[in-house]
Amino acid sequence: MGWISWIILGLISGFIASKLVNHTGAGILMDILIGIVGAIVGGYLGTRLGLGGLEGLSLWSVLLSVLGAVIVLLIYRAVASRA
Repeated sequence: MGWISWIILGLISGFIASKLVNHTGAGILMDILIGIVGAIVGGYLGTRLGLGGLEGLSLWSVLLSVLGAVIVLLIYRAVASRA
């Protein structure tokens, strides 16, 4: 995937994950960052579980990246609430 695809995937998955976890968006730049990190986490988990990794801008890639972004947001909330 090219860098524009990563930005688009990050924006879509970050926005969806922010809505699922926080019930609000986190802003366009933060949504992109959360989505890209989530895509890396989701792709890693998908590969490790034998489900496949990220393959361009497909529905499977979006689902994996949303799952990864939700995991990242939940970990962030757990760490931030302790501080």
